[in-house]
Amino acid sequence: MEEPNFFDKVYEVAKEIPFGRVTSYGAIAKYLGAARSARMVGWAMNSSSAKDVPAHRVVNRAGVLTGKHHFGGTNLMQQLLENEGIQVQDNQIVDFQKHFWDPAKEL
Repeated sequence: MEEPNFFDKVYEVAKEIPFGRVTSYGAIAKYLGAARSARMVGWAMNSSSAKDVPAHRVVNRAGVLTGKHHFGGTNLMQQLLENEGIQVQDNQIVDFQKHFWDPAKEL
């Protein structure tokens, strides 16, 4: 059996993010033992559309929707988050810490 690559490991973590919660690229990278690889986690999210991954739940460390341009240039990322009860204002999650899910503590 082939060892899962980094992107596959990122997708496995992202699939665990509960409805109505968000995490950051850095939190996923740190959980995977690659603390300086937040940007690689972002690249994985950019490539995740065919993998059934809730990429809209992964934001930057300040709660900013930095990946929103990968959702077809629409407000889809924000709409998906708002559908889960997460308020977004000026491309940033309101009450980010309240919604934050840390894979290091939860998994």
